[in-house]
Amino acid sequence: MKVDRISVESSNLASVGYDEDSSIMEVEFNDGSVYQYYSVPSYVFDELLTASSKGKYFHKNVKEARYQYQRV
Repeated sequence: MKVDRISVESSNLASVGYDEDSSIMEVEFNDGSVYQYYSVPSYVFDELLTASSKGKYFHKNVKEARYQYQRV
């Protein structure tokens, strides 16, 4: 599944996107790798977009939350 992403200002993340129907959040890192995270609530994506530090928010609320993920 292809998820449309938007660029973000972050030292860690290049772009992020979210598919409402499938609850998939897609993250592109600055090294070019892309991962999809599954069953992510929409509020997590919304909060990520408005976080002052997107990398810190991602680490605490996505990575440490242990959502299932896959490199794409």
